[in-house]
Amino acid sequence: MTMTRTIQRASAETGVSADTLRYYERIGILPGIARSESGHRRFSEADLGWIRLVQCLRATGMPIEDLHSYALLMQEGESTAPARLELLENHRRRIKEDLRELATALELVEQKIAGYDRLLARGLTADPPAHKPAPRKVRVRRSD
Repeated sequence: MTMTRTIQRASAETGVSADTLRYYERIGILPGIARSESGHRRFSEADLGWIRLVQCLRATGMPIEDLHSYALLMQEGESTAPARLELLENHRRRIKEDLRELATALELVEQKIAGYDRLLARGLTADPPAHKPAPRKVRVRRSD
């Protein structure tokens, strides 16, 4: 007998909330979730594997629309492999760009930390500015 899990157990094992699992199922990102005789969702090992892939893709910034497209293509079978490959290659390209931007930002933060370390090692503190500049929102450019 194949082990299945309730939505609460699947949520606990994957770290994805039950509400999010229901939402993903409703919009087609988690297709084909089995139901018990009483109508409750029953998640298989394969379902959990798919959920983990979805988590990975979301954590790396894949838009819901692309996840939905990927899920639909998966359901259509092997003939959609070229389209799925293209979708993942485009996502990889975005991830690599994000990593380059983060590396640049990290380098700047490292430089600032090194400067403060040198300042503090000399036992000096910077005088506060005569006026406090207005806060600026800094946004890392993202291409979705």
